[in-house]
Amino acid sequence: MPWPMPALLVWGAAWSVFIVATRWLQMSPVIALLLAAGLAITFSLRGETRWRRLLIAWGFPLSLGVSGVVGDVPAWPWLLPLLLLAVLYPVQAWRDAPLFPTPAQALKGLARLAPLPAGARLLDAGCGLGDGLIELRREYPHAQLTGLEWSWPLRFACAWRARFATVRRADMWAADWSDCDLVYLFQRPESMPRAAQKAARELKAGAWMASLEFRVPELRPTKVLNCDDGRQVWLYRAPFAKR
Repeated sequence: MPWPMPALLVWGAAWSVFIVATRWLQMSPVIALLLAAGLAITFSLRGETRWRRLLIAWGFPLSLGVSGVVGDVPAWPWLLPLLLLAVLYPVQAWRDAPLFPTPAQALKGLARLAPLPAGARLLDAGCGLGDGLIELRREYPHAQLTGLEWSWPLRFACAWRARFATVRRADMWAADWSDCDLVYLFQRPESMPRAAQKAARELKAGAWMASLEFRVPELRPTKVLNCDDGRQVWLYRAPFAKR
């Protein structure tokens, strides 16, 4: 959907939940606030950028506060949406990539450029809600897929969505990549040099590092996959070649 339609829809849904909970179900304003804010924060995880996620998450609580509808609600419940957002996506994970979901069909053609045998080990480093694992499975249906995610709630959500994969709560930077045939990343530009250094140290010869959208300026890509939506997947095969 074009922006800001996702935000407007989520705000409208949150307001609907709040009104139904308070007027029809006779719930307390505090409980209704928490339910509606939880809905908004959950859907905010699908936002494409950090600012859009924040706008989606906080649009409803802020508009509710400005409206004056809940003047009798104490101050402390307003901190709970922020706490929930911090639990869902801790600060350490924000320093890497604030939940960039892999778009559908973004990896179409990856198996053609980076062929792997059946049973190959693939790792989604920072798997979030599992979109990357789902796309990797489309390309490598007979591979062994593993996802690493630092956030406990996202780890459980990913494990439920990607039941075909092994999903662990772990720090992607501390995990061992040495047994992987392909490591998939959808991070951010600032994270890529660190990822490349780790991959260069740990990946065995012939293994791949695939980065959606963000390249490593210091390395020469082995291959580049041009996606249908204009994005690119930068493929580096160990041992890496410097520019």
